[in-house]
Amino acid sequence: MKKPILDTPTPSSKTDDLLSKLGLTKGVLYMLFAVFCFALMNLIVKLLNDIPAMEIILFRSAVSFVICVVGLQMQKVKGLGTNKKVLFLRGLFGGTALFLFFTTIQNMPLASAITLHYLAPIFTVIIAWLVLGERLVLLQWLFFLISFVGVTMVKGFDERVDTLYFIMGIVAAFLSGCAYNCIRKLKTSEHPLMVILYFPLVTLPIAILYCIFYEWKTPVGWEWLYLLLIGILTQIAQLYMTKAYQIEEAARVASVSYTGIIYALGFGFLFFQETFNIYVSIGIGLMLLGVILNVTFKNKQENTVEIDTEDEKQLS
Repeated sequence: MKKPILDTPTPSSKTDDLLSKLGLTKGVLYMLFAVFCFALMNLIVKLLNDIPAMEIILFRSAVSFVICVVGLQMQKVKGLGTNKKVLFLRGLFGGTALFLFFTTIQNMPLASAITLHYLAPIFTVIIAWLVLGERLVLLQWLFFLISFVGVTMVKGFDERVDTLYFIMGIVAAFLSGCAYNCIRKLKTSEHPLMVILYFPLVTLPIAILYCIFYEWKTPVGWEWLYLLLIGILTQIAQLYMTKAYQIEEAARVASVSYTGIIYALGFGFLFFQETFNIYVSIGIGLMLLGVILNVTFKNKQENTVEIDTEDEKQLS
């Protein structure tokens, strides 16, 4: 007589259960890995302080261009998209934002530059309200105010934050918000790789001309590898960030993404001996608090709308 087969949990299922109890779902793990890759990329940009920001973008765009073209060919996607105007604007906004962002990383404390860039979701919501007519409630303005109080504290209490680079960081976040709204408009009409492709399509010619006629520094030694890693880490981070949003609740994933400030603080201290006084630390915390509250509130609103829509469908 055969013994009954017991449903014994496999090691992998035990691991999944343990991670689930800790709140570490697969989507959260994907986002944590993506954040780590982005943090390494930012660290390398800071380490390449002698290489002009536009030159870094040149190498990053070249790597992205090759990966996107190969990916589109493998998936048999032809042409250059349907909504070329918005695709071009996405590339222009994104490229300019990245140039300003890299410049601030090279000339400001790492954590300050990263935190300023985290204002992009706030600008995304405000631009969507002004341009696309999306709803914006009073409570969200309170969240915005909290973040901008933090912004003024960082600028007012940190002598290392030069006014020019501070403004560049704000503009970079604003242009990122413009780029995100372009991506949202394209999400139903364009292949994701096509949306990414327009970044190097727009930035490569500009970066090449800039480096030829204005500023170029020939990389030496390890700098070649660092420049290559920036492009590779960016693509890996974008891939796993996309996977995270595909399989996990947006609110949870978005909140996890702000753990990047921990890496920025840690890398800044370990590699560049960057420290902050209590007022700047409070300012950084307020900036992040306002952004996280807004993102969480926005995602809960979207989830409520989806549930209401499903209920209406079931009743109809």
